[in-house]
Amino acid sequence: MGDTSVMKVQSSHSPRGAMGQKHLALGIHVAMRLWDKEQPGDEKPSKARDYETVGYVIEGRAELHLAGQMILLEPGDSWVVPKGAMHTYKVLEPFTAVKRPRLPPWSTVAMNKERASPRCDRQGRRNACWSKMSCLAMFR
Repeated sequence: MGDTSVMKVQSSHSPRGAMGQKHLALGIHVAMRLWDKEQPGDEKPSKARDYETVGYVIEGRAELHLAGQMILLEPGDSWVVPKGAMHTYKVLEPFTAVKRPRLPPWSTVAMNKERASPRCDRQGRRNACWSKMSCLAMFR
């Protein structure tokens, strides 16, 4: 039988990453992140990731600079940043978007170790507490 774990994360209690994003659901190979009302500012430094990322704009506008191109991101747009591609974003107006990176397995394991400390409750469900304020339940 395959993996039968289920995860639910309340975004209002999600931990924030170093770049301001909210960490939502996290699987073995995928993650979901929410950029909630990211404020306009200077272009961020270019970077390349060891994984592919897709995203969807909920509100606001931003520029995605990728492979010598500038792509304007607006509500309803979705985009892909290929694995290894140098890219950066410049937020033009308060920007809300969901990003879903496909993570390499080593990355997910490292993030789980940093954020979660699994334990079992009385019903035998595994809980991973990301912080004192939030807890997510993974059911088997």
